[in-house]
Amino acid sequence: MDYEDSIIEEQWCEERRVAVSTYLKSHGVKHGQISEWPAWHVAPYVSIWAVESDLRSGWVGWWVLCGDLPTDYISAGNINHPRDAMRAIAERWLEDSALMARGEQLQGRSTGSPAESAKLAELLATRANLLIKWANDESLWREEPVP
Repeated sequence: MDYEDSIIEEQWCEERRVAVSTYLKSHGVKHGQISEWPAWHVAPYVSIWAVESDLRSGWVGWWVLCGDLPTDYISAGNINHPRDAMRAIAERWLEDSALMARGEQLQGRSTGSPAESAKLAELLATRANLLIKWANDESLWREEPVP
């Protein structure tokens, strides 16, 4: 697929938006509106979505990462930019992958069956390192904090 085609890109983003909604619902996360368009994305690999707080209308309460990687979210409490959210999730994934590689259980999160832990740990670490590389690449970001 040609993800530089605006119609294909828009379809991919809409599918990710639906996936974000489904994911948050399945995890019981209370929230307001999901942004109409990702805060940042590189189709078909990754998108970062601003999700409104359920307690403070008009403010980002959550950041959600979705794409060709595990979907995950983080509180926007101290994170005002999608770049920082991506870095924070990636850093958590590096910690998780180290635990998984040692065969340890993750607290409060799941990433497949214990029999697949070693393989999944390697995949998770690879994706985390790529996300950190992208977060550190100044050419990919504009520094405009989200309210």
